[in-house]
Amino acid sequence: MPDVSKMKKPDVKVVLLGDMHVGKTSLLHRYTERKFKDTTSTVGGAFFLKQWGPYNISIWDTAGREQFHGLGSMYCRGAAAVILTYDVTNWQSLSELEERFLSLTDTANHDCIYAIVGNKADLTDPKAQLSPNSDSFSEDQTDIVEDRTEPQVLSACPTPPASPTSLSGVVPRKQVSREDAMALYGRILRYKGLDEKSSLPADKMCFETSAKTGYNVDALFETLFDLVLPSILRKRHENHESPTVDLEDCRGSGKRVRSSCC
Repeated sequence: MPDVSKMKKPDVKVVLLGDMHVGKTSLLHRYTERKFKDTTSTVGGAFFLKQWGPYNISIWDTAGREQFHGLGSMYCRGAAAVILTYDVTNWQSLSELEERFLSLTDTANHDCIYAIVGNKADLTDPKAQLSPNSDSFSEDQTDIVEDRTEPQVLSACPTPPASPTSLSGVVPRKQVSREDAMALYGRILRYKGLDEKSSLPADKMCFETSAKTGYNVDALFETLFDLVLPSILRKRHENHESPTVDLEDCRGSGKRVRSSCC
């Protein structure tokens, strides 16, 4: 067990929210351990401390089960970024983000950044079925996907597909389009009272990922880390302006400070 007194203090907090079985824990494992794990439902919450350059970022994985719902608000307190996660083959998981989880972010920072992430893209998208390390996956393919500049039409009230499966009843069908996720992002900005024109654009903050193959997982986390950098620098500046006393350093000095009261 690591020495708690030696653990580094996080500079900023990132929180994953979403319904159970959407793959939040698997996304975290894929990014931090570089592999896919079949996981059980998270109980309460857990966090991982990621060193990113000279900074320390705590990534909180929260439970999606109803009985742990109330804890989400506590975990979101002071968050600089929230990853709202859904399953691309499950329309209800997207709906739950707005109905159950969005209100939990009221305790996050006022300038919190929101990302909408559709996981399990490998079930419906051939591009996501390829591992980034695969011989058939090239940087040119990634550039083609990310440099697309086709206009996106946001659906004000999208309608879910009638069936989650194909005609064969075996292969899952994609129930949530990227446009649906972008429309949700716009509603989140309005819920937060933010100006859409001055906020980060929806096409940059909506991701489709696969924890199983690693598709877009690094891009998701690294994009967010870049975006929360101003929060880190501001927090460090505030701490520099109002320094606190480290009690461990005082104890380690071996000196007693005499009281100077008169």
